[in-house]
Amino acid sequence: MVKIKTEKTTEEKILAAAKKVFISKGMSGARMQDIADEAGINKALLHYYFRSKEKLFEVIFLEAAQKLFPKINSIFESDMPLFQKIEHFSEEYITVMAENPYLPLFVLNEINQDPETFLNKIWGKQNLPRPQKFLEQIEKEVRKGTIKKVSPLHLLMNLISLSVFPFVAKSMIQFTLGLDELQYRAIMEQRKKEIPKFIIDSIKK
Repeated sequence: MVKIKTEKTTEEKILAAAKKVFISKGMSGARMQDIADEAGINKALLHYYFRSKEKLFEVIFLEAAQKLFPKINSIFESDMPLFQKIEHFSEEYITVMAENPYLPLFVLNEINQDPETFLNKIWGKQNLPRPQKFLEQIEKEVRKGTIKKVSPLHLLMNLISLSVFPFVAKSMIQFTLGLDELQYRAIMEQRKKEIPKFIIDSIKK
């Protein structure tokens, strides 16, 4: 029992250290030695738990995905008003991405290599996106005349892309605008309010 508890503690320590290193150095800039140093262990022990940087990153990604996707589906399928759903979507999506800012690039890379295998791995049967109720709700609001005529599909894609792109282009944004890490994170926090406001203002009558 003691050994099991110790191993679990070591693994948790490695995952926490890896997240810190990935956030500060990115996927490409991080080294296994950096992660071992951050976790306070030797590199051999790190390799005992995780064979490669990619495997470690995959574990971290799946953990984040399991937090995000059920929450997004819960929002999509809830009975809350449309504008509230848009606000909650941005809040949840950006919160998870801010904790794991290099995940979008990892996703794009994996999807380009083997989309079907990767998407089945992260979604499985339980986490498959279920936006149908959300899309139908948009159509219903258009018919009622409470919002402007808008394509439900494009509205959803706008909502996702406005949330994801600043993380995909993180390095470019920071370099171009001269933002340090704290300034960038502050702006991402502001976007939790700015994105829904921008979308809602564009569709409400």
